[in-house]
Amino acid sequence: MPHIRATVTGQDLPAATARALAEGLTGLAVTALGKSAERTVVHLGLVPADRYYVGGKPLTDGGRDAHLEVSITAGTNSAAEKAAFITEAAALLSELLGPLARGGVALHELHPESYGYQGVTQFDHYRRN
Repeated sequence: MPHIRATVTGQDLPAATARALAEGLTGLAVTALGKSAERTVVHLGLVPADRYYVGGKPLTDGGRDAHLEVSITAGTNSAAEKAAFITEAAALLSELLGPLARGGVALHELHPESYGYQGVTQFDHYRRN
């Protein structure tokens, strides 16, 4: 049950780009991490460039940046799977958004007893299935 939070600079993101980003990140969760598409959430958040800082300076030169934070259940993916997701997600961001100032991807592994979906912990979900 990954929850993918994508922070993207800019005042607007065309609907087609937002859709492609959500679909692409969901697809990567499935192919690189072996997750269920139906249980994957993508949250796109836009931040004005003057409120996003790289190197201590606001990104006001018209450039774009994006940062992904992905919550996954600890112990469900290998180092190679996580590395593949990071590499492919960075490529997807650049492909859809153009050159990025930094383009970060962070995977947060949460203990299955501390992470859940619809009131059921991942620990119980995996035990039942």
